[in-house]
Amino acid sequence: MPFVTTQVFCANVRKAADAPLPETVSRAARRSLFNVLGTAIGAARTPAVEALLATAEELGAAGAVPVPGRAELLDPEWAANVVGTAAHLDDFDDTHLATVIHPGAAVLAAVLALAPETTPDGATALEAFALGCEAQLRIGVAISPSHYDYGWHITGTCGVFGAAVAAAHLLGLDADQLGHALGIASTGTLGQREAFGSMTKPLHPGKAAAVGVFAARLAAAGLTAPEDPLGPGGVLPVFSEPDYDELRRDWAGTWELEYNAFKPYPCGIVAHPAIDAAIGASAAVGDPGAITAVRISCHPLVPELMGRLQPADGLQARFSARHAAAVGLLDGEVGLRQFSDERAIDEDVTRLRALTELVPTPDCPRDSATIRVERAGAEPVEVHIEHARGSMARPLTDEELFTKVDRLVEPVLGAGAARKIEAAVDGLPGAPGIDAVIEAVRPEVAK
Repeated sequence: MPFVTTQVFCANVRKAADAPLPETVSRAARRSLFNVLGTAIGAARTPAVEALLATAEELGAAGAVPVPGRAELLDPEWAANVVGTAAHLDDFDDTHLATVIHPGAAVLAAVLALAPETTPDGATALEAFALGCEAQLRIGVAISPSHYDYGWHITGTCGVFGAAVAAAHLLGLDADQLGHALGIASTGTLGQREAFGSMTKPLHPGKAAAVGVFAARLAAAGLTAPEDPLGPGGVLPVFSEPDYDELRRDWAGTWELEYNAFKPYPCGIVAHPAIDAAIGASAAVGDPGAITAVRISCHPLVPELMGRLQPADGLQARFSARHAAAVGLLDGEVGLRQFSDERAIDEDVTRLRALTELVPTPDCPRDSATIRVERAGAEPVEVHIEHARGSMARPLTDEELFTKVDRLVEPVLGAGAARKIEAAVDGLPGAPGIDAVIEAVRPEVAK
């Protein structure tokens, strides 16, 4: 029978699409959208984004799609690449903790890429965003944790499916066409953990968005795909050991999107408990020059994913738990400045990283850590974090999320811009279009 697993999955997507978003899901989608717009704008002037825009200009890729935080208007493919890359570049975007997928970047890029030609009302655009996030999270749950353990970057590999679902919703594809879109998208999955700490990592959701939009367009035009791309003969067994029952699970009840979390720090989320502990210890430590050793007891994923000892730049520093703890101890705060190229090679940071030991502790929960700071001529300082900020046990409040986005947006768009974006996103369920969102995320010079 064709489309066995994929057919059920697509039927669940269409069933969810045909009903209004549950209020809890709508709120989760709006929070995720607000956050990822902030991260995209915050990275709008970074070297990676400048490189993409320069290449787009060289190739004559001007169009009608806006890039948050920029004046440029691009064609859909290049806009998808740029927006998805920017949204994930600082490793500050939303994170589904069970799968470590950052679902917002690729889906935001897909929705913005198609918005000028499909002119959705606010509710439809928000639905496309929510459906795209949920689709990739459901697939991610079905292939976790083995998929990530094999070395794949799950945000890129699952991102193509989320982007295809979002694009399919905006283009009005039926369930059969959606199945073909997923099949076409499955031939363009991409991303491996080897790219962590380089400009290529954020390119994964950018490329995923472009591939997903392309796949939906081809399906709408009549291109067909393998019979069951999400089934046993498809791409997922190449990636991992899939749970097909999970893929066929009904979407009624709680959505995975409701478990999406928001980072308080712009780096790998597994290091966030150590950062909380380091910031908590910073005031008591006193003179950093007196520190003789730092010992961090943490979940084994911390050294596995963020074990880099001496990063050479800010992108590499985002995958160094030693760096994250060092700047937390030295500066008492951890934001974009602490992951700048300059701070990554400062002598005081380099010294403290060399004194830091990561101690993988099998029974340590992923959102916990303990830091012990040894000092010459003084008692050690020890701080234990039971649940990190931004975890499911301590999620960011609306006020904390706004403060985060405001700090990202203000340097690019000016004071008050975050409040306009927040209002536009919150108003999407009843808005006739997404013009207010587009207006809020673009610089004044472009209006």
